Amino acid sequence: MTFAATILTLYPEMFPGPLGVSLAGRAREEGKWSLEAVQIRDFSIDKHRTVDDTPAGGGAGMVLRADVLGEAIDHGRTLNPASPILAMTPRGKPLTQARVRELAAGPGVIILCGRFEGFDERIFAARGIEEVSVGDIILSGGEPAAIMLLDACIRLLPGVMGAASSGTEESFEQGLLEYPQYTRPVEWEGRTIPEVLRSGDHAKIAAWRKSQSEIDTRLRRPDLWERHEDARVQSASGARHEKKEPGS
Repeated sequence: MTFAATILTLYPEMFPGPLGVSLAGRAREEGKWSLEAVQIRDFSIDKHRTVDDTPAGGGAGMVLRADVLGEAIDHGRTLNPASPILAMTPRGKPLTQARVRELAAGPGVIILCGRFEGFDERIFAARGIEEVSVGDIILSGGEPAAIMLLDACIRLLPGVMGAASSGTEESFEQGLLEYPQYTRPVEWEGRTIPEVLRSGDHAKIAAWRKSQSEIDTRLRRPDLWERHEDARVQSASGARHEKKEPGS
């Protein structure tokens, strides 16, 4: 099954962009995923191809019209009927690696890219759209965020990454940041690769990497560390509960 990406955008020429090179580009050439960028203006209802209007109640900027967006989304569904519809917006739920894995395991995505002051609010409930944010930042449009989301999904598709372990040992996959990486030369500007990584003792190396992941996560991302600790406590509590049940 090919992972199909349908992008609804005012700037289809921005795609595939970076997704046309490296791993994603090769994977597309090999038929592991497909891309169709749809021009939202094609669904405007006047000769000027208008897609936006002034905010109800007043205010600066322009808002993308629900009637135009609705037609564009309905068209996207005909191209990609089984896929979820995502809108890239800073108001959305933060994207996580867990959600990326869910999306990558599915048939594909329909991504709605905003511009101006955003979308007419009515479109979200009317079309069952999932609002997604890639961070607490403001971009000029949803296209760069869509590229980021697709890149995260495509690299997880079967056969895209060379080594199967490449995806599972990286940041966020185990709820922790990835451990520090080193390569040759052994010494550079007076700094050496940690001795344990040169020891050849795989058990010690694994223990060191786990410890470093925990230390870095605790210091750099206390929010992730707190969630990791909560999950570990809940897992331990569940295991104890299961042990008690047979004798109850």
